[in-house]
Amino acid sequence: MYRIVVYPEAQEQLAALPAEFLDAYCEVQSVLETAPWNGPPQNKDNAEGEVRRWHFGPRYAAHVVYLILEDQREVHIVLVQWFG
Repeated sequence: MYRIVVYPEAQEQLAALPAEFLDAYCEVQSVLETAPWNGPPQNKDNAEGEVRRWHFGPRYAAHVVYLILEDQREVHIVLVQWFG
């Protein structure tokens, strides 16, 4: 299990998410607790990079950008965006 750390900026972004994205975000958080490496790298030229992203919600119109700290077994959520 990985511990999820949500940065204050990301918390504000989560608070602004439309209601139809909230269930999907909860599913993303569950996946990140167990398999954060399954998300694609933020930088496609750095396939092994610790900064990853995960698309979610209706039509995958939102994404989370996160940092994996493997040695601490933590996932830091740094950005949440939705495109509406």
